[in-house]
Amino acid sequence: MSARLGAGTVDRLSPGVARPGYDWAAQRVGIVHLGIGAFHRAHQAVYTDAAMAAGDRDWGIAGVSLRSASVRDALAPQDGLYTVTQRGSDGESAALIGAIRELVVAPQSPNRVAELLASPNVHLATLTVTEKAYHRRADGTLDVEAVAAAGGTLYHHLADGLARRRADKLPGLTLLSCDNLADNGGVLARGLATWLDRVDPALRRWFEVRCSCPGTMVDRIVPAVTDADLDRVAATIGLRDEGAVVTEPFRQWVIEDRFAGPRPRWELDGAQLVADVAPFEAAKLRMLNGAHSALAYLGLLAGHAFVHQAVADPAIGPTIERLMRDEAAASLSPTPDQDLAAYADALLARFRNEGLPHRLAQIATDGSQKIPQRWLEPLAINAAQGRRSPATLRALAAWMIHVRGTGTPVADPLAQQLAQLWAKAGTEGIVPALFGPAGLLACAWQPDPQDAALLTRLLNDGQVQLTP
Repeated sequence: MSARLGAGTVDRLSPGVARPGYDWAAQRVGIVHLGIGAFHRAHQAVYTDAAMAAGDRDWGIAGVSLRSASVRDALAPQDGLYTVTQRGSDGESAALIGAIRELVVAPQSPNRVAELLASPNVHLATLTVTEKAYHRRADGTLDVEAVAAAGGTLYHHLADGLARRRADKLPGLTLLSCDNLADNGGVLARGLATWLDRVDPALRRWFEVRCSCPGTMVDRIVPAVTDADLDRVAATIGLRDEGAVVTEPFRQWVIEDRFAGPRPRWELDGAQLVADVAPFEAAKLRMLNGAHSALAYLGLLAGHAFVHQAVADPAIGPTIERLMRDEAAASLSPTPDQDLAAYADALLARFRNEGLPHRLAQIATDGSQKIPQRWLEPLAINAAQGRRSPATLRALAAWMIHVRGTGTPVADPLAQQLAQLWAKAGTEGIVPALFGPAGLLACAWQPDPQDAALLTRLLNDGQVQLTP
């Protein structure tokens, strides 16, 4: 069995493993990260590691687990060191990351979390937590009673840290949500302000004046690491790494340039600092997520299991490209910072990656909750501007066939309701039953006679073959 990765064994790493280009052990903590899972270690920590390799100093990360001790238990014996393995169609590469300098399990050491947040050397608190951790009601507002009952939430830890900073007359923090939520900075700012208003109204005012919560958009596929992955990493790097993460080459980080104090130069490694994140969120939603959903339903209908198989299918790939370039992109209002053609190129290369297979069945879950934003909204925008969207309609027809429930198992909160609607309306009536004025998914887009006829023809065909 291979020796364990750690400060004393780094010199035994295989020659092909990239090393940090700085003295990682000498860096003070400058960032406190709440929710130190695999995504953070493959994303923000990598950007921070690169910034320190470029000359920035004292941006070490204190990683805080809000619940489980598993990450602490994996990384602490390794002195915070771990490797990131990128797997692409042309092979894989591994790099040692030295950015994480301390690990804390919040339920075990809540006072240490507050101490770190109140450190004069700390300027940023970043977050990657679940949507559930934000404790939002259906209308998007904070469920204050649920937060109070839960205890130990991100709001409790941030409130304690900010109260100490105010008492010590320290500057405010930049609080940077890196979660896959629309307007994540606004969600965090509003939620924290609501909680502070309950526990310390004066602290709320201090927070709103001294701190900032920029919006972000993040993107990278980071699957759960398996025992087989750990064995493969060990064979590659020459050491056992219990904290290893495996990911794709593609990564993206768009950040609203609104900080309360200093920050690492993440842009040196490709992060984009912009005035407004919303246009980038819209592009991701319609071009990436919209294409992913199309690949899922068209691919499953054609008998494929993975994204790279579906996009390589000559009956599917051109439709995906048309959906992204001609229909989704046409519905957007890009900023001068956005190159939608280059974005489409990068996404297509990402879809073709055979090194990190992405299951279509996983993408196909909860479609009724996703297609309104991914497809129906751009359909409405394009229709209002006189543009047809045949590729999006082909994908929509594939989803309709999928949720009929006669093929691949349907994982959707409306699965039973959709199957019953199909049984009642039939092929000739399902389009208005779903998208008409009183339809189940009624929205700003309603198919005109030409779109309705195309959808019905595709449904009757059964294989959703779209002729040029």
